[in-house]
Amino acid sequence: MVEQDTVPHRAIITVCAMMATLMQSLDSTIANVALPYMQGSLSASSDQITWVLTSYITAAAIMTAPVGWLSARFGLKNLYLISMVGFTVASMLCGIAESLPEMVAFRLLQGVFGAALVPLSQSTMLNIYPPEKRGSAMAIWGMGVMVGPILGPTLGGYLTELYNWRWVFFVNLPFGILATAGMAAFLPKTTAQSGMKFDWFGFGVFAIGIAGFQLMLDRGETQDWFGSNEIIIEAVMAGLGFYLFVVHMLTAEKPFITPAVFKDRNLSAGLLVMFAVGLVLLAVSALLAPWLQELGNYPVETAGIVMAPRGIGTMGAMLIAGRLSNKVDPRLLMALGIVVLSWSLYRMTGWTPAVSESEMVWNTILQGAGLGFVFIPLQVIAFTTLDPALRTEGTALLSLLRNVGSAIGISVTGALVTRNGQIEHSVLSGYITPLNRALDAGLSPVTAHGAQVLNGMLTRQASIIAYNDDWKLMMLTSLPMLLLLLLMRGPKKGESGGSEHAAVMD
Repeated sequence: MVEQDTVPHRAIITVCAMMATLMQSLDSTIANVALPYMQGSLSASSDQITWVLTSYITAAAIMTAPVGWLSARFGLKNLYLISMVGFTVASMLCGIAESLPEMVAFRLLQGVFGAALVPLSQSTMLNIYPPEKRGSAMAIWGMGVMVGPILGPTLGGYLTELYNWRWVFFVNLPFGILATAGMAAFLPKTTAQSGMKFDWFGFGVFAIGIAGFQLMLDRGETQDWFGSNEIIIEAVMAGLGFYLFVVHMLTAEKPFITPAVFKDRNLSAGLLVMFAVGLVLLAVSALLAPWLQELGNYPVETAGIVMAPRGIGTMGAMLIAGRLSNKVDPRLLMALGIVVLSWSLYRMTGWTPAVSESEMVWNTILQGAGLGFVFIPLQVIAFTTLDPALRTEGTALLSLLRNVGSAIGISVTGALVTRNGQIEHSVLSGYITPLNRALDAGLSPVTAHGAQVLNGMLTRQASIIAYNDDWKLMMLTSLPMLLLLLLMRGPKKGESGGSEHAAVMD
């Protein structure tokens, strides 16, 4: 694709790329607050209904890896159009699903087609903007990636309350039609390399590894982890799949992921940072929605409103970071974002349902700002030293690590809330005895009514502690990102952060 300022209709292409990105990222969380409503309609248990989230994320993670090859084989524009049409159709199928198996199947299909949208959008933006304008371009594009998952619960709550849960999927139709039409008309055509062969073995073992790992995380809590033969089999699948994938990638003549892409230090460190961002990005939303509704007793639409300011913080930080990325060392902006993100998570470790709405709003704004200051400079510095020929593959890997991190974050934090809640309930129960004078007659554990009331109180307190433990875990996950910044090469003195050149860190 032609670069620099010679690309016609660049503004229209940018808007269409943002819409495609927004569609894909929005669907990773828009169903969060609608899950309780979907659970009844689809006759699913509380653990089964989470498959609606993880099936989409897992499918997207698996199919993100070969995007670089698919783009080269079929042409970026052709793959883009196929992905947008398929994603839009799959969204409509999700909206009309009548059973859990149908919903999971259609969500898998949605993830398969949606996997290419984010890396292709990012690659397109990098191709059509010159280096000195990439910081601002990435800020515009990044709003779709980061704001989509953040605003998803808010939009999902409103659509569910005003109409029903099916509209969280139908909302993709206008975006899909407009983005497809715009890209079909204005995106420059790229050459397809029809003679390329696909590395089916490498892709197969990679898919087995991802699927086995995700199933192990999803099913572990309900199947007693490694006390279950099912979990052991899934763990073996994951370990064997990843092992064979790495060995094959290093030894095969033409693997579907080129090993040379990992030789770039900035991109390799950026992949680890993006993985950590993924762990936090969706896990906070996935936990905060039930926290507000179940512990805070917020109505579904109010819960969405309380979570919305996170998007405001992200958008503001992205606009600022986009302008500063060409003037300030991107590593400094990322360090600021990591500190702000970690601080916001630390504040959440002391939250109880009595926390004020103003405290939650300001904290979510801080959290969103932290993510914005990390994400935009990362998009600039990760590609500073990367060969342009590997750009699409690099963007695909960044999306892959974000999706894998998100899937792991949702599964692990969800499982820990359940497990730690049970442990804390057991610990707190040890303080309840008939001899405890702090308990009045209405709370006596020897009466049926008193035992029931006490159990509800203990369950609530145990859940509060379990959620706070998860916030603490996410804070400890965020802080090590500071060390990864030391591995990255900053721009030379006098060069912009979006330059194609780099020097060793001072």
